Amino acid sequence: MAVGGPPDAGAAFDAVLSGGLIHAVYQPIVALGSGRTAGYEALARGPAGEFASPDALFRHAAQVERVAELDWACGSAAFRGALAAGLPRRLPLFVNVEPVTTRTPPPPEVLAVHEAALARLQVVVELTERSLAADPASLLSTILELRRRSIRIALDDVGADPTSLAMMPLLSPDVIKLDRSIVQGRVTPSVSAVVNAVLAEAERTGAAVLAEGIETPHHLAIARSMGATLGQGWLFGRPGPLPDTFGQADLVLAQVDAPTATAATPFEVARKHRPVIRTTKQMLKCLSRHLENKCLQLAEPAVLLATFQQIRNFDEHARRRYHELAERCVFTAVYGQGMPAHPAEGIRGGPLRADDPLAGEWTVVVLATHFAGGLFACDRGGPGAHDDREFDFVLTYDRDLVIEAAQPLLHRLVPTEPDTYW
Repeated sequence: MAVGGPPDAGAAFDAVLSGGLIHAVYQPIVALGSGRTAGYEALARGPAGEFASPDALFRHAAQVERVAELDWACGSAAFRGALAAGLPRRLPLFVNVEPVTTRTPPPPEVLAVHEAALARLQVVVELTERSLAADPASLLSTILELRRRSIRIALDDVGADPTSLAMMPLLSPDVIKLDRSIVQGRVTPSVSAVVNAVLAEAERTGAAVLAEGIETPHHLAIARSMGATLGQGWLFGRPGPLPDTFGQADLVLAQVDAPTATAATPFEVARKHRPVIRTTKQMLKCLSRHLENKCLQLAEPAVLLATFQQIRNFDEHARRRYHELAERCVFTAVYGQGMPAHPAEGIRGGPLRADDPLAGEWTVVVLATHFAGGLFACDRGGPGAHDDREFDFVLTYDRDLVIEAAQPLLHRLVPTEPDTYW
């Protein structure tokens, strides 16, 4: 039996890919203020039969480890259809992309259509919560490269899983897509938490809010009440071919200024904006514990990033504590000289070179939907005893500053192995 299913399933899947049997349909995205079409989302479809739906296609592709190959085919179909229909650049084309695809060389036959699309279309890449949870470091690498090519980023299905809300400030998407469950469900405290977090992020960065799943006038009213300026759903049109003519767009998507690493280390970022205080290692232990404990108190999941200078400082006691913290966080990473890639279950490791200035810092970052805190300290060295050793530090709860200071940490997790082919 072939891996991933019976032999006939494998043969049928091969035929879909080799025969170019994947095609795209397009669903309109509407400006809620005017009701005019403001863009389209491309959705993949297979031939009639067992692989007609994208879910069936990608489920089988995952089983046989051919997701990137399938995703390139889907993207190529989306671009061919949009180019053939003459989709104007003023109307953005939203395409779903798996992060693994951006790090996998494309088949030669899709290169020309891909480059033509990036040159002639306004492309918005949709990234899902699934990719956030699987490999945040690779996702950040992908986003950096896409932004360099002036490609906008949409964060899809926000609200379906807490991961996207916690990671959203670090990704700074240009478009935030509310999951259909938010628009179609009852107004509960958890739904309100999602809406409040999304609107706060949109106000902070200028991102557009798009509501999915608008199927009735009631859904439309709900979407508007949630602050969405864009909408998508059966009320405006089901997926199908692109029209013969295109109207004028009266809504231009913003391009969010993503946070960048403005200094080599978090402490260097923080000291530019806040006064520095000198203290002892013993006092820093207390401050760190207070900030770490916030992860256990929050009703919402958080991102936790911390530096330990040397691997020996991440001892058994620290591993047990951070394992407990990681169980409450959507992403946890620790850094230090000699740190392995996976120092404990649920924790990502960031090894540091001996000459990396981050190896001389003590950092704790806690970032959640409605909370941000950062402790940024620099070892002053000297002959002090273990707990009397002196550090300069900044403690801040300013959200923008915490996000900016976290960037050097995130960039050190960016994988160096793959080029980005998108």
